[in-house]
Amino acid sequence: MATFSSRKSKFLGWLFVGPAFAHLLVFALIPMGYALYLSFFKIHLVRDERQFVGLFNYRYTFGDAPFWNAMWNSARYALMSVPLGMAVGLGVALLVNQKLRGITIFRTLYYIPSIVSPIALAMLWIYVYLPNTGMVNTVLGWLGITTKTDFLNDIQWAMWALVVMSALNGIGPKMILFLAGLLNIPPELYEAASLDGATRARTFWRITLPMLAPTTFFVMVTSTIGAMQVFAPIYLMTKGGPEESTDVVGYHIFQEAWVRFNTGLSAAQSFILLAAIVAIAVFQFRLQKGQLQGYSTI
Repeated sequence: MATFSSRKSKFLGWLFVGPAFAHLLVFALIPMGYALYLSFFKIHLVRDERQFVGLFNYRYTFGDAPFWNAMWNSARYALMSVPLGMAVGLGVALLVNQKLRGITIFRTLYYIPSIVSPIALAMLWIYVYLPNTGMVNTVLGWLGITTKTDFLNDIQWAMWALVVMSALNGIGPKMILFLAGLLNIPPELYEAASLDGATRARTFWRITLPMLAPTTFFVMVTSTIGAMQVFAPIYLMTKGGPEESTDVVGYHIFQEAWVRFNTGLSAAQSFILLAAIVAIAVFQFRLQKGQLQGYSTI
């Protein structure tokens, strides 16, 4: 009877896991395998050409200055958007971590932008950044600053415009994760700190932040991975400009595959990006390994 029950449990487990595994296999693993295969060929998407070139696409990419400019832009975008987005998300989580009547309404309002299509949000932000009638320039005009800057076409401001948009659009998921971490902090710690006369700032730095270490690490890793793969806002808002200052890797690979039709080269560049993301994630894990000891994970 025990053996039959064990087999039944395993069957039910595989039955529940099956759809997710099938989705992963069909829409992730098989396409990745095929993309790896394509990366060893010189393929033109329109013309019927296929020539095995081995590692040529990878060697060419390592010497391709525009690709490394795109990698630098992606790294710069991640270094700017991830810390800012985490700070904003944590700040909002602290605001909504209150025992107030109707607080769930505010939590919902902050989360709503994260369920809106990225395409719709990007189109909205285009209007926000318009040089003459956009909200940003209008507010600056009220403050007496009448520069009428075209943020998305200004080489000094284009990347910052995308970073600010990313930080505000990503409030919802980060807020939820940080809020879950805050709710898991034992209230006895705050009570003991209050009895010891600790200020709110000291309590935040000595209790809240250390206890949020696992959550902070998770948010940092996932945010960095997402930032390195950004595509839709670039495609809709800047097209990699001005002067390729926002030409990130995702957009560069898209251009290589669907504008210049170099399918094999774009596949190789995709795997170089994957290797870079894995290397960054491994570095973050090693960097945080000591800090995470003693804390439970999410």
